Amino acid sequence: MEKTLWKDLQKAFNTGVSYMLPSVVVGGVFIALSLATGKPGEGGMEVSSQFMQDLLDLGVAGFSIMIPLLAGYIAYSIAGKPALAPAMILGYVANNPIGSAQVKTGFLGAMLLGVLTGYFVKWCKTWKVTPTIRTLMPILIIPILTVFLLGMLYIYVISVPIGAAMTWLVATLGELQGGSAIVLGLIIGAMTAVDMGGPINKTATAFTLALMAEGIYAPNGAHRIAVAIPPLAVAISTFIDRKKYTKEDRDLGMSAFFMGLIGITEGAIPFAVKDMKRVLPAIIIGSAVGGALGMINNVEALVPHGGLIILPVVNGKLWYFLAMLIGTLVSVAIIHFTKPNLADEEVK
Repeated sequence: MEKTLWKDLQKAFNTGVSYMLPSVVVGGVFIALSLATGKPGEGGMEVSSQFMQDLLDLGVAGFSIMIPLLAGYIAYSIAGKPALAPAMILGYVANNPIGSAQVKTGFLGAMLLGVLTGYFVKWCKTWKVTPTIRTLMPILIIPILTVFLLGMLYIYVISVPIGAAMTWLVATLGELQGGSAIVLGLIIGAMTAVDMGGPINKTATAFTLALMAEGIYAPNGAHRIAVAIPPLAVAISTFIDRKKYTKEDRDLGMSAFFMGLIGITEGAIPFAVKDMKRVLPAIIIGSAVGGALGMINNVEALVPHGGLIILPVVNGKLWYFLAMLIGTLVSVAIIHFTKPNLADEEVK
């Protein structure tokens, strides 16, 4: 029973990733191209022309729909077409602030809601109803019921402890500031990678931005090193361990590489979703190492952006680069020794 459930979930996650990939590629490539021509500013990388701003907006649109697509097609794999729209709506909810605490849970929350939607809709499809009601089920009853019940469950039950945890994390990080640099760097690095743009990552961002406002830039340096490590690590892994990835994954590796160069952590999400038990620990450890090395060597990032693209506005350029490189190689090594090779027919 457990094996069957796990296989169903793996199939659902792979389906979600395969339908999400074009959105990731479009978003990542357009954002990378537009920001690569920009200049560092107080708000991060600022684009150089209206055309590049338009290209950036298109890329942001691709990233905005990425998580709803993931949730939608996870649910679709489990329960078919009636689950698609409700899960996309709930995936959008997960990826945007909602509720009194304005909590967002990112791709992890979207995956959870995709699975819950899939199994809830699958159960709804077993109901014994009249033929008239059955025609209304997929277009009226199931979508409304699913979004209402699971949406309220998410807002009033699931998001509440997450919001409380984020508040606690900010307070804990505040107590660490000025204490052990290595501990703070490890925590910031790990938080950056654990949900790749989700609430834990955003908590680290908020903490480092608050310190930047007070003229303290080293924690931001650790954070901006760490944001680049997950996509760079999975990209390099696809380059050197080709037998561990499908052709689709290897093609995505190049896109993830460019996203890593400009500090877009989300480039690693498709790889983490497909093999969470191996990829996620690897990138968390690598990012933690990179963050700690940045803090120990007092690397300071002067803008709220990451990746090698901001190197001109970094104090401690050599260690910024070395910390990013070492953290990336740590993650690549862990993936190399833990991720098995695929069957020959899957690699082609």
